[in-house]
Amino acid sequence: MISTSRFPLIALGLAMSISSCQSSPGKTNGEEVAGPDSTIAPVETKEPNTDYQPAFEGQTRIGGIKTTTPYETEVLSEGLNRPWGITSLPDGRFLITEKEGTMRIASPDGTLSGAITGLPEVNADGQGGLLGLTIDPSFDDNRMVYWAFSEKTPEGNLTAIAKGKLSDDEKTIENAEVIYRATPAHESALHYGSRILFDKTGNLIFSTGERSDLETRPQSQDLNSSLGKVIRITPDGQPAPGNPFENRDDARAEIYSYGHRNVQGLAFHPETGDLWEAEFGPRGGDEINRVAPGKNYGWPVITYGLEYSGEKIGDAIQQKEGMEQPVYYYDPVISPSGITFYSGNAIPEWENNLFVAALSGMHIARLRIEDNKVTGEERLLADEKQRFRGITQGKDGALYAVTDQGRLYRIGK
Repeated sequence: MISTSRFPLIALGLAMSISSCQSSPGKTNGEEVAGPDSTIAPVETKEPNTDYQPAFEGQTRIGGIKTTTPYETEVLSEGLNRPWGITSLPDGRFLITEKEGTMRIASPDGTLSGAITGLPEVNADGQGGLLGLTIDPSFDDNRMVYWAFSEKTPEGNLTAIAKGKLSDDEKTIENAEVIYRATPAHESALHYGSRILFDKTGNLIFSTGERSDLETRPQSQDLNSSLGKVIRITPDGQPAPGNPFENRDDARAEIYSYGHRNVQGLAFHPETGDLWEAEFGPRGGDEINRVAPGKNYGWPVITYGLEYSGEKIGDAIQQKEGMEQPVYYYDPVISPSGITFYSGNAIPEWENNLFVAALSGMHIARLRIEDNKVTGEERLLADEKQRFRGITQGKDGALYAVTDQGRLYRIGK
């Protein structure tokens, strides 16, 4: 363990105790609080980039909430090299990708393995590298790992999906092979998407970005392109049975949803089984979406953001028939990356809440979701000044997060 911090910190002489909110009526951070886990002022206080109006109440800047259950936050390690993806192993350890092209295993106490090698070469320029990962549902038997990475080809860079077996000595990935390439390739080193997970049917779901350029941006709306999509394939890389466009000649059968900009967060709701995602907006317009098969999520036709120059995007519209509205959006942005739902019982008010790792926001957002609507938001670890890249729930029921600066955090009881 490197260090321990508790939120918020309350000094009692040299001792420190934790209480994340008052559990009786009073004031917290200067705001009137009616009781435990009550809604207070919105956590976002900065001016928005636009005067765009939300499609419904609560779509942005929802009221704040505070966790009442005491919890601890620990920095388990600072020895990772630009970690990107993190997933739990059956024995309680974690498999972590590092952007430059290696994996490591972290023990619950923060001890790191040596670099795991044997992976295909990655293009780590820009936003590329070794990115999201997941393990086979039958990992105990087959030790198979699946990951996303940016691959350099003669035609340009692309998001690739690969698989391989973690060796018994845990030093290498054996028989690594690429099973899917998101084409067309493009010279950009931006917007690869690259979160990946298994669904309940044993198929893979992963995200791709639209590669950022004005030239490729419209391909988010093109059903004959893999760019700007959520994609569902078999473990062998073929279109998964039951996909929404499998019987259409004018669409790629592997596409699950489209109209995305750059999805870096994917998670299944622990009760409903619904797929949720977090994606980057431009200047404003980060989105949280509930993903349904075959639906169009609008980019770049509708958006709550602007170009980085400050210019409006396209026709500057935010709602259009046939295009899905985000459940929630941010303006200004927090740059949402990995996400996970909390399914433990140690912190009751976190149950089924969505936790979002924020890069430019430098915090972890806790979103309370009820009836598919965000009903409260809390910002955790904002004082740490870290770019939170990935987050998962461990076998012990705590949350574990990695940061661009190389830290591994534990957050829980």
